[in-house]
Amino acid sequence: MRTRITELLGIEHPIVCGGMMGVGTAPLIAAVAEAGALGFLSALTQPDPEALDAEIRRTRDLTDKPFGVNLTLLPTIRPVPYAEYRDVIIANGIPVVETAGSSPAEHLPALRDAGILVVHKVVAVRHAITAERLGVDALSVDGFECAGHPGEEDIPGLVLVPAVARQVDLPLIASGGFATGGGLVAALALGADAVNMGTRFVASAEAAVHENVKEQIVANTERDTRLVFRKFRNTARVARNAISERILEIEAEDGSTFDDIAALASGARGRERVLRDGHIDDGIWWAGQAQGLIDRTLTCAQIVESIVEDAEALIDGRLSALTRF
Repeated sequence: MRTRITELLGIEHPIVCGGMMGVGTAPLIAAVAEAGALGFLSALTQPDPEALDAEIRRTRDLTDKPFGVNLTLLPTIRPVPYAEYRDVIIANGIPVVETAGSSPAEHLPALRDAGILVVHKVVAVRHAITAERLGVDALSVDGFECAGHPGEEDIPGLVLVPAVARQVDLPLIASGGFATGGGLVAALALGADAVNMGTRFVASAEAAVHENVKEQIVANTERDTRLVFRKFRNTARVARNAISERILEIEAEDGSTFDDIAALASGARGRERVLRDGHIDDGIWWAGQAQGLIDRTLTCAQIVESIVEDAEALIDGRLSALTRF
């Protein structure tokens, strides 16, 4: 199954595992690469640029296939040495970077000079148009179903992907709600060239998170997410648990501020208490509505193989039969 994304990124299948804070580490990303898809290490999961350098080398010890690095550009309490992280990426000859959050304009000249492709994540048509004008090489289009930050306009992928495809000429990766072969076929029909999956790959054998997290994703339905931080126009889709419910209660109180939920919303708390230690209700953790489509934990190779096989069977079978009527 060849698309503009497989050709551009040099991968076998039009499937991507985007950067995931606390999850996008060497064991998962190498396994995704070995399966013929493309994974992105999460740069900011590493505490400093030196640690990112080590994680890149650790990934290369596990695979000789291409992988990328995600660089999420967001305001933080502590200044992040983005240029230093970028320099590590360049020094290691990483072929592709996924940028997210704020504009990547500051980093594009250096990445372009190094011959590195840039995939930028967008949540609105106007952001896609701006990113194309800046000179990125491809776009990851995040629909409202996705885990993480889906923006403030609540546009699902069924509308957002074709709306972006009508306005830009770049290769597109559809993100949000994808976990099956049918989803891949739908994304291609809407104008995308690949799908990005996060939650599906968290529920994989190789994801370095506690088994309780994987079991919870399998047990959850599409209704088991919550949108937090809406009051502060920084909407985030996370798993439904005691902490996300408490955050929503505090947000609903008159006069509440982000300071009132900061301790509950701490990323470090979620990574340590939930992802590492398996205490499902002790912190917020990212999960998309696609968890309603996930019924078991598989290896990355099984995930990719089953999605591609199901997509090809759907194209050659049911959709082909429809053309005869």
